[in-house]
Amino acid sequence: MSRKQALKNQFKEYMPKDWLADIRIVYRICMEAVNDIKRTGFMNIVIITTMAAILSIFGALFRSTLSLAQFANELGSILEVSAYLKNGAPAPEMAQQFSRIDHVINVRVIPKEQSWKDMRKQMDLPRISNPLPDTLRIKVDDINYIDNVIVQVKKDPRVESINYAEAFAKKLQLITHVVNTTTIIVTLIVAMLTITIINNTIQLVIQSRKDEIEIMRLMGVSNWYIRIPLVLQGAFYGLAGALIALIPLHFVQVSLAKVNSFFLIPTPLMGEAMIVGTLLGVGILFGALGSLLSIKKHLQV
Repeated sequence: MSRKQALKNQFKEYMPKDWLADIRIVYRICMEAVNDIKRTGFMNIVIITTMAAILSIFGALFRSTLSLAQFANELGSILEVSAYLKNGAPAPEMAQQFSRIDHVINVRVIPKEQSWKDMRKQMDLPRISNPLPDTLRIKVDDINYIDNVIVQVKKDPRVESINYAEAFAKKLQLITHVVNTTTIIVTLIVAMLTITIINNTIQLVIQSRKDEIEIMRLMGVSNWYIRIPLVLQGAFYGLAGALIALIPLHFVQVSLAKVNSFFLIPTPLMGEAMIVGTLLGVGILFGALGSLLSIKKHLQV
């Protein structure tokens, strides 16, 4: 009996006869994926190790960007805009008005009497009448919107002038921009590397199963029955690599937590869970995507 005939008899035995065989189909697909992984042999270790290294770098950089973003937010939260009012301007009324501006989270009224008293404590001043104006201290929830808030405040004719740490605000905005851009670039690089590795692996599997796939197609096996085991194989590589990458990532998270604690900055809320979920999701998604691209390129189904 020829090899093709033997393979034909083998697949014929497992061909589902009706819709009641759904469980059997799922089992058979999973077994095909397991067999494909076994056929890859020693290369599995190389592939998974490479995936783990790539995902470890991605996880470390992504976790670092979260810490930088948290650091920038904490610094931004202490940044205030000082609005100096004209004589006779109703400070409490204006405070309520400015508090309704988008992204303003708090407005404090600093009476000119208090400002003058504090200044005289710090400096030796002559006994003259109070030259200071009433002041409103405006806090914004996001440093990126501080310019918009300032524009709205300046529109009020009762505001004499505005002062804020402009240079400091610009640096914080730059940090936020760099953090977001870095995250996008790193994600794209990880996607390309992962997809390339999985693509080459699945191509080898397709070549080794060329005769089997040809027989399945001649027997009328649906395309998804051929595709899914290969997609599962790619997803398996991504999952295995992500699980291994969690080990070095744990030490990275511990180190960053110590840095945050040293600067009295809280650790990003749900940061660890977010990193673990993101790493597993990226590994599985990009692994499966690499398989799909390889199937479309090298397998006409």
